[in-house]
Amino acid sequence: MKKPLTLRVHHFEPASQSNGPGWRSVIWLQGCTLKCPGCFNPETHANTIGEVIPVTVLAEKILSFQSRVEGLTISGGEPLQQLPALIAFLAEFRRRTNLSVLLFSGYDWREIQSMPKAGLLFSLVDVLISGRYISSQRLARGLMGSANKTAHFLSGRYSQADLAAVPEAEVILNQNGEIIFSGINPARWG
Repeated sequence: MKKPLTLRVHHFEPASQSNGPGWRSVIWLQGCTLKCPGCFNPETHANTIGEVIPVTVLAEKILSFQSRVEGLTISGGEPLQQLPALIAFLAEFRRRTNLSVLLFSGYDWREIQSMPKAGLLFSLVDVLISGRYISSQRLARGLMGSANKTAHFLSGRYSQADLAAVPEAEVILNQNGEIIFSGINPARWG
């Protein structure tokens, strides 16, 4: 019997407004070898922690929120370091819903284009934001952490204006009573 594909997940947030256009479910994947200096999520770098979840189970979990959100945002860690499982997850997600998908990656556009199955990945994502975080070019608005990052609108579903309208930060009180600061600029309010 074939072992099911899994994703290593750092955190799942059922509903957020600062991680893409509209209300979105958000998955932060665990594991990143890029380790950009000044990264906002260094706790997502280790690839030996986090919850390992079969892609079909994760898709079910997110689909249970689909009536309350407009889309899904995937961040990290570095999602593309789990590319085969990520593609399987996104294919299952797309097969079962028409919610939008926004994907953050620290790889630059040319690196992503040269990855195996890049074309398939692009067909499953509406917006891909790419590029390593460079602290000396910190921007922290319009979903861009630094000025070198690029947004790629792969489906025509969203525009640059849609990204610019996303709040820079939010405070989430989750069902466990934990307070979570999220967004492109959660440490600074204004």
